[in-house]
Amino acid sequence: MEVEATSAKQGLVTMAIAALVGITALLAYLFMDSRNEALEVQKLLAVKVEQFASTQQRLDSISTVLDQKLVEVRRLGGSVAALEQIKWQLENDKKKLKSDLSFSIQQYNLKIKDYKNFLAQSEFDLQKLRDENGLLRSRTRALEEEKQNVLSENEGLKTEKEALTQTLADYSLQNAELKNQVTLASAMKAVNAEVIALAANGKERRGGSYKASRIDRLKISFIMPSNAVAVKNDKDIYIRILDANGAVVSESGVGGVIPFEGREIGYSIRQTVPFENNDQEVNILFRKESAFKPGNYTVEIYAEGFLIGDTRFDVK
Repeated sequence: MEVEATSAKQGLVTMAIAALVGITALLAYLFMDSRNEALEVQKLLAVKVEQFASTQQRLDSISTVLDQKLVEVRRLGGSVAALEQIKWQLENDKKKLKSDLSFSIQQYNLKIKDYKNFLAQSEFDLQKLRDENGLLRSRTRALEEEKQNVLSENEGLKTEKEALTQTLADYSLQNAELKNQVTLASAMKAVNAEVIALAANGKERRGGSYKASRIDRLKISFIMPSNAVAVKNDKDIYIRILDANGAVVSESGVGGVIPFEGREIGYSIRQTVPFENNDQEVNILFRKESAFKPGNYTVEIYAEGFLIGDTRFDVK
């Protein structure tokens, strides 16, 4: 009886041990399988990282080549529109790569292949541009050499031309001086100029100093001497009356401006006088609606662009 009980206990222990061994073996199998999966994931991640880094490096390399081509094409004067478009597309792909969670090496390999094909075609076009620029430089050098030859051959003619030009300039200067002398010689003169005050009844007062209340009109009187080189024709005489402040005294619709020594000056009255070249006396009347203010006045007489005479008077 006791023997049977002991045998039963031993059987139970053996079964328990066998069960523990089975469980342990199962756990060991599951652990090994999980570890193998983790290793596979690590390998895949390592491959992805390597592919990502390689792709980024190749895109950067293509970007560098594009920049170099852009610089050279601009220097040679070619069109950079296509290069700039591809450069813009490449930069977008580089930005997308940094945040591409569904990164596919196959997709980027196709993009890189397209970029390389474009670079190859652009290199062909760039070489044509280099050749064209080289031809233009050769033509430019040939034209420059031809120009130098022509300049050398014409050096003697140039010297003669310069001498002739200088001679013509001298003659032109002499003619201008002679013309100026003739112009000055033929200029009108206004001598013995005086200002006479006329009252309302026509009474004349002389002396150069007048009361404002007794001035109805002013008579500017002067002599135009004969001149051997002057032309007998109608002369426009301009009278310029200046008050004590240097302002031109004039009436609306009577005065105006004339050119004098490169500028415009105002005048008080204009009168056309037939020049007889016989020491003729000239009288020009000027009426001012308002009374003259007290002060010293200057009268300037102009003709044919010259100041030909002047005089003064006072108003009390």
